[in-house]
Amino acid sequence: MRVLMISDVYFPRVNGVSTSIQTFAREFTALGHQVTLLAPDYGHAAPEPFEVLRLPSRYLPFDPEDRIMRWGKLRRYRERFAAEGFDLVHIHTPFIAHYAGLALARRLSVPAVESYHTFFEQYLDKYVPLVPGSWMRLLARRFSTAQCNDVDALVVPSRAMLEVLEGYGISTMAEVVPTGIELNQFSSGDGMRFRRGHGIAPERPLLVYVGRLAFEKNCDFLLRMLVRVKARVPDVLLAVAGEGPARKQLQGLARRLGLAENVRFIGYLQRDGSLEDCYAAGDVFVFASRTETQGLVLLESMALGTPVVAMAVMGTREVLADGEGCLIAEDDEADFAAKTVRLLGDQALRQRLSEKARRYARSWSSPALSRRLLAFYGRIIEAHRPTLKAVDAKSAASPSTQRAPVAETAPDAAAEVSEPLRKRRSAAQ
Repeated sequence: MRVLMISDVYFPRVNGVSTSIQTFAREFTALGHQVTLLAPDYGHAAPEPFEVLRLPSRYLPFDPEDRIMRWGKLRRYRERFAAEGFDLVHIHTPFIAHYAGLALARRLSVPAVESYHTFFEQYLDKYVPLVPGSWMRLLARRFSTAQCNDVDALVVPSRAMLEVLEGYGISTMAEVVPTGIELNQFSSGDGMRFRRGHGIAPERPLLVYVGRLAFEKNCDFLLRMLVRVKARVPDVLLAVAGEGPARKQLQGLARRLGLAENVRFIGYLQRDGSLEDCYAAGDVFVFASRTETQGLVLLESMALGTPVVAMAVMGTREVLADGEGCLIAEDDEADFAAKTVRLLGDQALRQRLSEKARRYARSWSSPALSRRLLAFYGRIIEAHRPTLKAVDAKSAASPSTQRAPVAETAPDAAAEVSEPLRKRRSAAQ
């Protein structure tokens, strides 16, 4: 199978979308399939076992971590893509990549599948504070509904997220396929090496958080919870591995809460052993996000034997099973802190949960979940064939009909793609 992926983000930009793309693409390649990824050019990148085509991009003034791809540069690949026989286009993000991916799928006469990675209804209002939150949530619902109804199929990382989309009225063919973890990568880590590198005493109680420092991640909850933990465990330290727009605010909150000596902001860690060492160094991994569509970092932590204290909300409720490598906390600072203190103070419990965590994580292996996604691809392609026959018959009856070129702006592309998709579906019915 030949898969063309497109995304507005990819490594070296660190986030869950980049991880998901890399995990699936590497597994597909290992299974003998061919993957080409279109992603922004960040100026430097590590090699991959699959093809990555970097499109020139420009900075976003309000978000220096991200880039906007220059869509017009796709023209250079048109003839090549048409000759390579792609089976489908997999879109991973809802911005330029969404509209460019739809236009490419139409040009190549292949189905377009999209992954719904981000719970935008609980996201947009955190970044536009001057607009009422209810307005932004309504806008997010309408935005998501329009985009999900434009593609031929959806990949959703959790049943909880699929239920939300169904509540929006989306009826597009969909499958729940979480991102798996590469067990070989997360089979070992040197926690003492991490502690030595960051000047953390071997015996100091250490909590670890790994993830983007974004407002929707609820990291301020962890800091307020830490005040309660500190009252019981005065030398506790929280290592925060990640970057993002909320970092300065979180650093200020830590100072105001009297936690300057109890929180260490580590920054991004590479998946070259540094991240694995960080997980392994922790006595407990803590996570309080209410908006995750899956929560891959929880599985990564458990795969390395570090037990978890977290809330089971949205996608994380499907990842977590109480007692299977974790303690599930209520959405309450006192309860979360009590479970954290309990785990810090009970070495035997930590050891039991650590052993269970490793076993539990093995059930989320990336090869098994990649095969599930490939099987869904097969069903999408099969469902698309009657549609193609209907379109071909219509084209034969109208010889003058020609393909429109790939559009140059996102709004034009949305109009260009949506109408043919609606016609295609009608013809197939």
